[in-house]
Amino acid sequence: MTSVPGPPGLHQALKDDLTFPLAWGTSPVRDFAQWRRAARAVVEEHLIVPEQDAVPYAPEYTTGPGADGYGRELVTLSLTRHTRVRGALLTPHGTGPFPAVLLLHDHGSRFDIGKEKCVRPWYDDTRLASAEEWAGRYYGGRFTGDELARRGHVVLCLDGLGWGERGPLAYEQQQALASDLYHLGSSLAGLHAREDQRAAAFLAGLDRVDARRVAAVGFSMGGYRAWQAAALSDHVAAAASVCWMTGLKDMMVPGNNTLRGQSAFHMLHPGLARHLDIPDVAALAAPKPMLFFHGARDALFPADGVRVAYDRLRAVWRACDAGERLRLKTWPRHGHAFGAGMQDEAYAWLASVL
Repeated sequence: MTSVPGPPGLHQALKDDLTFPLAWGTSPVRDFAQWRRAARAVVEEHLIVPEQDAVPYAPEYTTGPGADGYGRELVTLSLTRHTRVRGALLTPHGTGPFPAVLLLHDHGSRFDIGKEKCVRPWYDDTRLASAEEWAGRYYGGRFTGDELARRGHVVLCLDGLGWGERGPLAYEQQQALASDLYHLGSSLAGLHAREDQRAAAFLAGLDRVDARRVAAVGFSMGGYRAWQAAALSDHVAAAASVCWMTGLKDMMVPGNNTLRGQSAFHMLHPGLARHLDIPDVAALAAPKPMLFFHGARDALFPADGVRVAYDRLRAVWRACDAGERLRLKTWPRHGHAFGAGMQDEAYAWLASVL
């Protein structure tokens, strides 16, 4: 079991100091639009990585073999002025513009595959066996990107830094990577956030896409990235987040994976907790349609933390008179996975809101 590091009592004292003064309902700002602008500015500042809006995408496309009901391409684009990334782009057959999904892959401490966790890799047989094993373990044997494309969505999925063609990292290298970026005035989690913002804007700008109907979807770390993209990007109209939502204090308990460090750095914005709790950041997406699923047997996210987060989210959407746009569900017999039943329900919800 992972114990709480540091001098006895310090961890609890620091937790007690956190009051999240900028949270909706705690902040003195009572106008929601004004609160959202102010709180989002605080989050943006804590990303550390500056905006990259002026960087040309300069996309390069490579057409792949067709699939059942959709076309496949690889697209290489500049997400920041320092990072050029190759992704999978799937487009339904037919006449667009289509709704679209920015599909965000999980962490899983598995780095040889990234986008291949979500899209069957027609372009790389060396990753296929690994991708199929991963889909069987966490996704009910399905590739979520291919499922969404068959259901009529343009799908874009890219490797995060450290995964697939941008890696592979080793588990014990994550902290060193995060440290290096911090020393250089950057941030690993901030870079992910900026890249996801840019990817959403690129996807929304494609002629084949209806820019009003772009969603972010993800499981585990991808779920975190999905609600974060909805909170920080005006190009994301809705999001489905599976198995990543909690109150911070309830997550930071003995035995929780977060205390090990390593994977936590991909989702850590230094100093932000002095202002906002995790669900408070997600609440910046209100009143957009949002779906959050949790498995009751998911050991990574204690039930108390999920309840705290769901209560906070529910209060914000109700304050916007948009309670019906928020879908919160705990699956009693599910753990940390995004199986076929969860997927079918999430996809049906997505079709109803886009």
